[in-house]
Amino acid sequence: MSNTQKNILIAGASGMIGKALSKYLSEAGYRTYPLLRHSLSGPFCYDQKLGVVHLDPAIPLYGVINLAGANISDKRWNGNRKQEIISSRELLTKALSEALASLKNKPTVLMSGSAIGYYGPTGSDYATEESPAGSDFLAEVAIRWEQATLAAREAGIRTIHMRFGIVLSVTGGVLKNFLLPMRLAVVGPIGAGQQKISWISIHDVLRLVELCLVKEDFHGPVNFVSNHAQSSNDFSIALSSASGRLRLPALPALVARLMFGEMADAALLSSSDVRSIKFKELVFELQHSELESALKHLLETNT
Repeated sequence: MSNTQKNILIAGASGMIGKALSKYLSEAGYRTYPLLRHSLSGPFCYDQKLGVVHLDPAIPLYGVINLAGANISDKRWNGNRKQEIISSRELLTKALSEALASLKNKPTVLMSGSAIGYYGPTGSDYATEESPAGSDFLAEVAIRWEQATLAAREAGIRTIHMRFGIVLSVTGGVLKNFLLPMRLAVVGPIGAGQQKISWISIHDVLRLVELCLVKEDFHGPVNFVSNHAQSSNDFSIALSSASGRLRLPALPALVARLMFGEMADAALLSSSDVRSIKFKELVFELQHSELESALKHLLETNT
């Protein structure tokens, strides 16, 4: 089957990764469709009130990519926000999986979002796809997100869980937040600056997604990381060098906790050194494994 005959449904198509992926796959010859969430008029839509995903059976799907979920870092966490973070992932994924399982002509593959938060803080060690799940809030989010694909897996749909590290793109996400406006400076290290950050370039994300779509015998979790985690301090140094901007002093841990609350310890101050052992099975080679060169490329291409 040629790419022009492969229809791809993308949930979360309006997000940073979703926008880039829609463009990338369309240019590669696929035909992409968004899963609408604020309108029920399209061929593929999610009725949030009823918790039901509607799929047009007249448009056969080769693959489905699920990236939907509330941003974990755009608001302070409280009980309601934490429940929203979980339910925005779990409920849609469950409804989508059940809808796909009920199709007469089922898609070949479901690629569903997850995160390296699955492993919890790694401390001085590192985690791979074979490591056990953690026990903190972000681990719970990832565990429940992955479990919500059960209906698709039981229906025989090849299912891949994309455990994302920090995805670097100047169009959004962490990198955009670290670059202060007016080319003034870059954000300095957070806390002591020794905690590890596992990252990946948006360009490698797009290539890895397409490879997983067509790798017919591949399923299960895969860590979307560069395999070269950097400390918060080294990250800020590399970003300063790549952008040619001054680096701000370190943001003390106490100030980070005052600014971001519980999220500071869970997402900013904890160490997350995560690597992938699945790249060998996929025969995948990163284009951007070194942080500073990856940052320079992103800043030069504005992607």
